[in-house]
Amino acid sequence: MAENTPLVEMKNISIAFGGIHAVEDVSIDLHAGEVVALVGHNGAGKSTLIKILSGAYTRDAGTILVNGKEAQISNPRDAKKYGIETIYQTLALADNVDAAANLFLGRELMTTWGTLDDVAMESETRKVMGRLNPRFQRFKEPVSRLSGGQRQSVAIARAIYFDARILIMDEPTAALGPQETAQVSDLVRQLKQEGIGIFLISHDIHDVFDLADRVVVMKNGQVVGTARPGEVTEDDVLGMIILGKCPPGAVPGPGALQMAA
Repeated sequence: MAENTPLVEMKNISIAFGGIHAVEDVSIDLHAGEVVALVGHNGAGKSTLIKILSGAYTRDAGTILVNGKEAQISNPRDAKKYGIETIYQTLALADNVDAAANLFLGRELMTTWGTLDDVAMESETRKVMGRLNPRFQRFKEPVSRLSGGQRQSVAIARAIYFDARILIMDEPTAALGPQETAQVSDLVRQLKQEGIGIFLISHDIHDVFDLADRVVVMKNGQVVGTARPGEVTEDDVLGMIILGKCPPGAVPGPGALQMAA
C-alpha cells in the first residue's frame, strides 16, 4: 500500500429506499491516523452512508476500497474482515458482566480443558486497556456500574483488540458530562496516534472542531462540502448544514453545486 493511499475510499455511493435517495453519489475517504467528521441534520444521509460501510446496508451503486483494493462488503461480518468496526451510541455492551467478558463476548478464550480462560482474558484486557486508557482500573465490576466514558473505553478496546484499523464512532459523547466527554476525546486522540482512522458522526460542533481533521457536511443525501476546522468557522459549518451553502475555505460537493444551480 502506498504511503498516501487512504485506509478506505467510498466512491460514488448511492442507495434508495422506496424511490427516495437516502444517499446519492457520495464519495469520501479516510487516512490512517485521521478523524473525518460526518455532520448534518437527521435524515441528511450520514448514518445511512456509514451503515453501508459497516455492512448493515447494501449499496445500490458505487465502490468501496480498503487499502486501495476493492472491498466486497454485504454484511457486518465482511466489514470486520476488512478491519472495520462500529461503535454505536448504544455501545451494545453486556451490562451484567465485566470488561474482559465484554471484550471477548462471542470470541472467548478457552483453556486446553475446554473451559473459559478467565485469567488469559483478563490479562489481555488489562494490556489493551493499559494502552488505551491507563487510568482504567475497574476490571472486576459489571460494566453497568461504569461511567459513560469508561463504557466507551471498553467498547473501543473490544474493537481495536481484534485489529480494527477503521473505526466508526456514532455520537460517542452523546449524553456524557464534560469530564466524560474529555475522557472520550483523549481516547480518540490515542487512537489517532496508533494510526487508526476514525469516522466520527456527531451533532456536537464543538466536539467536531476539537477532534476532526476534516469535516464532511451532508444534506439531502449528498455532500455539501468538505473543510478543515482551521480553515472555516463553526458558523460556516452550521451554514453548510442548514442552508447547504459552501463557504470560502471549503471544497464544494455535488449537494452544494446542485442547490446553487
